[in-house]
Amino acid sequence: MNRGGFSWKRAVGITRAKNKISRATGIPLTKSGRQRKIGKIASGGGCALVVLAVSVAVLALLSWVSL
Repeated sequence: MNRGGFSWKRAVGITRAKNKISRATGIPLTKSGRQRKIGKIASGGGCALVVLAVSVAVLALLSWVSL
């Protein structure tokens, strides 16, 4: 496991190029970063349970109004 030693990717400049691309596009290049971003978008940046409860309440209200 690398603990802060030499990295050929950093020496060549691959790490800096990837960081620039990620910051410019706003899309993380790592799998975990993309999953975290999608999770935040899906939950509205907060708890998914709260979003689900609000969704159910709105749907119940809409179905009640249409009766």
